Amino acid sequence: MYTLNENYLKLPGSYLFSGIAKKVAAYQEAHPDADIIRLGIGDVTQPLCKAVIDELHKAVDEMASADTFKGYAPDLGYEFLRHAMAQNDYRDRGCNIADDEIFISDGAKSDSANIQEIFGADVRLAVCDPVYPVYVDSNVMAGRCGDYDDKTGMWSNVIYMPCTADNGFVPQLPTKTPDLIYLCFPNNPTGEVITKDELQKWVDYANKVGAVIIYDAAYEAYITDPSIPHSIYECEGARACAIELRSFSKNAGFTGLRLGATIIPHDIVVAKTAIGKENVELHSLWARRHGTKYNGAPYIVQRAGYACYSEEGKAQIKEQVATYMKNAHYIKNGLKEAGYTVYGGENSPYVWLKTPDDITSWEFFDMLLEKAGVVGTPGSGFGPSGEHYFRLTAFGSYENSVKAIERIKNMK
Repeated sequence: MYTLNENYLKLPGSYLFSGIAKKVAAYQEAHPDADIIRLGIGDVTQPLCKAVIDELHKAVDEMASADTFKGYAPDLGYEFLRHAMAQNDYRDRGCNIADDEIFISDGAKSDSANIQEIFGADVRLAVCDPVYPVYVDSNVMAGRCGDYDDKTGMWSNVIYMPCTADNGFVPQLPTKTPDLIYLCFPNNPTGEVITKDELQKWVDYANKVGAVIIYDAAYEAYITDPSIPHSIYECEGARACAIELRSFSKNAGFTGLRLGATIIPHDIVVAKTAIGKENVELHSLWARRHGTKYNGAPYIVQRAGYACYSEEGKAQIKEQVATYMKNAHYIKNGLKEAGYTVYGGENSPYVWLKTPDDITSWEFFDMLLEKAGVVGTPGSGFGPSGEHYFRLTAFGSYENSVKAIERIKNMK
């Protein structure tokens, strides 16, 4: 008789966004004529830019000829894309990242869930609270998080680092020592950012205690403030302790194409393992995992990613990002005018608001859906410190962003 990985059974309820989708579907079924504006899930709405479309067409045509047909992609990604990323995203910003330290994948969500596989079963993780649920849930599935407390919404073996208005939504160094530290800036869900000086403190701390930082930079394209780092590798010493996750979904609209990358410098080394291996690079472990479990992002998608680094691609993507940020500014300012306390929305496509009259985030979700026909994301779904907060995204159309704010202002 087979047995189960019973760690899955420890997970409370369904995945946050699956639960939201079910609630919205039930409401839509009961109110078939309702005009619902979805500002909950972080899915983009603008079409792919012309430079990307042109490169896709060209790559598809290549697949029709025996001379240019491509089968399996190289395990770690095509060199043309790895080089473009290393040069444009890192070396041009003064970050010493080599082409072979970039691993191409089908998205940051997959990598953020899978990266934990190269670490021991007994490592302890520290996460921001609120937090992107995948970081915790994937470690629960691996059996690292201990027991879940329904009352507190916390796992017994996870170090929670509260991110609140009192600390500017930037976590403080933990009092208990973690092995893995998950950081995401610009932050999902709060939309807040971290300065280079603050991020340097985390790099110094990780090197001091022997921890590894998993740094999710999926939203770096939305940064306009020159004092805000686009990469953790802008910090001294980060090559020795940080793994960075990158995504094409939010910067170039690839949510339907699926493309991302994980950067692991050769400098992150375990001097000696429990079984006696010496000077083991995390880079080699991820390469082994990649080669064993993954056949690579499709050639045509990687060519599309390469187009993002052309001069035309850069300019067109910059326009798309500006459009979403126009939405973010309108949503943030409109909510302020309506009397809400609001955060984020400046260097990020997410707006984080305080629920009115101290109602719970799920109560506000229901109120917003029923009275305004607007869908957002309850803050409590991101962790206990997210209670009494709510997330709206700027990834809809400008027209729907305007309409949503007008409805919220008119709620009674």
